[in-house]
Amino acid sequence: MEKKLILNDTPLYRQHTGKAAVSGIWLVAAGAALWGMDPLFRILLLKSLTSSQIVFAEHLLLMVFAIPILLIHRSELAGLNMRQLGALLFIGWGGSAIATVLFTSAFVAGDPNTVLLIQKTQPLFTIFIARLVLRESLPPRFSWLILLALAGTYLITFGLSTPIGHWHNIWTGGSLLSLGAAALWGGSTVMGRLLLDRMSFVTVTALRFVVALPLLLALTLSEGAQWHIPSEVGAFAAVTANLLLQAFLPGLASLLFYYRGLSRTKASYATLAELSFPAVGLIVNWLVFSQPLTIVQFAGFILIWVTLLLLSRQTKSAA
Repeated sequence: MEKKLILNDTPLYRQHTGKAAVSGIWLVAAGAALWGMDPLFRILLLKSLTSSQIVFAEHLLLMVFAIPILLIHRSELAGLNMRQLGALLFIGWGGSAIATVLFTSAFVAGDPNTVLLIQKTQPLFTIFIARLVLRESLPPRFSWLILLALAGTYLITFGLSTPIGHWHNIWTGGSLLSLGAAALWGGSTVMGRLLLDRMSFVTVTALRFVVALPLLLALTLSEGAQWHIPSEVGAFAAVTANLLLQAFLPGLASLLFYYRGLSRTKASYATLAELSFPAVGLIVNWLVFSQPLTIVQFAGFILIWVTLLLLSRQTKSAA
């Protein structure tokens, strides 16, 4: 049960014990791992709907969760200052919508490998912004964990190959778009942590869905694509089932785990725990979509989980 503290008449949802901080890391990792299941449902949906339509429909379905939660926890919404409102817009618009659009556009404008390489800078943005906004301090050996985690994600994504042929390929429009997406996703982790000092994790999750919905509606309408809903009963049932699973597993359940964990640990630690996402995605691609798994990629998978184990041990000893 969450421990509620009162400081200057403001409810804070903090956990200070070493055990809670360690569990926070693994809850973030569990939430990010659920993101790795996204292709299981999205691939079928993309045969009927565009990416914008899928995300909008997912958020619309999640109003079933968000609206009752906000009504129950409406007292937490009173007295939000401009900093907290800005953080809400950042995670709802920047992290949920704009970053995804930038990242998708980056693949059109630039070399895909370069785009993926630039996106791997996301933890560095999180750590920098957390230091700037939250004044988070890092333990002495934390930089080695960052390098270990980034090495693991590199091996999973590229193996031992060089992802770009010429370094001048970095200075392209696609790279800048990918850099913008990494910054927004990294900043969203920090802004979520800021909000969790003021409200419960379920409220932050609900607000993220509600705030993102108007922008997603605008993006979907501006796209101008028709909604291709299957008329055949079996196909319609399959699309409906996948949309529901997409909304409530990689959508809702993942963020509930994620924000619960983030409320118990630093944003800088959480950003490394998020790397369970590409690790689980690799296994899903191997087991479900029959994509070959190389020894080098498996080594990257092991590196990421070793990083999480070392991170949890360091967090426990530091608390």
